[in-house]
Amino acid sequence: MKSHGAAVVLIAANFLSSCSTFIEPPVRRAEAYVPPPIASPPPGNPSIWPLNAPSIKAESAILIDARSGDVLFQKNADTRRQVASTQKLLTALLVARRGNLDQCVTIARPETLAEPIKLNLKVGERYPRRQLLEAIMVKSANDACAALARDHSGSESMFAAQMNSTAASLGASSSRFVNSNGLPGSQYSTARDMARIAYHAYRIPLLREMMLKQESRFRHNNGRVTRLEATNLLLGASPDYTGMKTGYTNAAGRCLVSSGKLNGREVILVQLGSKTKYIFADASKTMHWAPPSPFFFAGNASPLLGDRAN
Repeated sequence: MKSHGAAVVLIAANFLSSCSTFIEPPVRRAEAYVPPPIASPPPGNPSIWPLNAPSIKAESAILIDARSGDVLFQKNADTRRQVASTQKLLTALLVARRGNLDQCVTIARPETLAEPIKLNLKVGERYPRRQLLEAIMVKSANDACAALARDHSGSESMFAAQMNSTAASLGASSSRFVNSNGLPGSQYSTARDMARIAYHAYRIPLLREMMLKQESRFRHNNGRVTRLEATNLLLGASPDYTGMKTGYTNAAGRCLVSSGKLNGREVILVQLGSKTKYIFADASKTMHWAPPSPFFFAGNASPLLGDRAN
């Protein structure tokens, strides 16, 4: 019996010893959900998807849902090419994010040399950032664009570096910019990257307000007023179309980033390398083709991002 009792004591001691050195397994924490990148390609990333989408003339194009960033249609969306003045969306995004839009910019000589579309600003004139920003969103004024770039970063080249850094942070990693205005240079982007940039620009209410204007009036320091007519011809065609940015150079062809509210869905369409006689009609039919929104909203809730103050 003594032997049995000693065995029990020994087993108990061993058990207690093992308990004292027992290490609990680490608690596995649930991994944080990371949403897919805006304009993430469909499986296999086919050059044209889906096959039932409208045929358009643009060399590269992409249509995304402006709320979710989901791709609805793509055509050669990852081909690198010049994008002309559509890259002013990135310029506008940087300026709007910096803020202090009522602060004045003093025009310097380099801005007065800008071509070809410009306001003919004069050295020493002073204009609020807001006024110059509206001029580039409505009429694509290159001298206003250059003035804002220098004001923002100190020089055109330093502003281009900011453009590249910001583009990369937005997931637009297949782009390289060398100027603020999109005039020909050793620069490029893709339809997918421009959709990612446009997605973020669209979320700034002031930019949406400016790019919806069919015309604007620019008051010069001497009192002269220049009437600026929007380059986006979709704006006068239907209230379904809500703006974004046009662009054209010989190297880039006709380019257009469009936004619209159709079938209960907000969409953004990028077309690069098209022709004037096709691009607006192609934009209309492609945005109208977009499948209806899969979301349903109860009561009077609006499903449209553009109807909310952001």
